[in-house]
Parts: sequence; structure tokens; C-alpha cells
Amino acid sequence: MAKLKDIARYVRSKNAGPFWVTIDIFFKDKESYEMVKHSNIQEELVAELYGTRPELVKKFYCENINVIKFSWPRGRASGNADEYDMHFGQQYVFLANAEVEEAKT
Repeated sequence: MAKLKDIARYVRSKNAGPFWVTIDIFFKDKESYEMVKHSNIQEELVAELYGTRPELVKKFYCENINVIKFSWPRGRASGNADEYDMHFGQQYVFLANAEVEEAKT
């Protein structure tokens, strides 16, 4: 099995305003995009990795640019006194290191 970071061109995380975060996964080609689209990289895995509930995770497919995006509400607003990563910029690592399991057909 390969890790997502080995398949994707790059993975980035960022805040999406003070109350939401997002992770974008960019692919170099349609083949790798489609493979991950139909893999275990889904809302349930993202929720598990980031300590949220699967029903709160939104998934978006940007097929024309081979991008998959996940967004979910922050546990606390950005800039909160106990904030550990105000811009969520370092949090992509957990998903980037996830093992990609292709869908069984």
C-alpha cells in the first residue's frame, strides 16, 4: 500500500475562516485522482484522524483540476486562547501519511 503523500502531487491544509478547516489533495493526473476518489480516503477516515464526527465532514470533488477537498467545522474558533495551529497549516500531515487502500471491485 502507498501513502497518500506518495500518490498526490501535494496535500495542504488551511483554515477556511474562523470556524472551518479544509484539506485539499491535488493530483498530477486523472488516474491517481480517480483511484483515491474510490479508496478508503473518505469522510470516516478524515473524522477519525482529526477527532470530529463523520457527518460533519464535507467532501468536494473538483474533477476539472483533479482535486479532492475535505472541510469540517473547527472544534474551537481560530484564534482561541488555547489555539495550537491558528491557520491549521501543519495539520495536513495526518492525512498525507494515511495508507491508501483501493476499493475492492
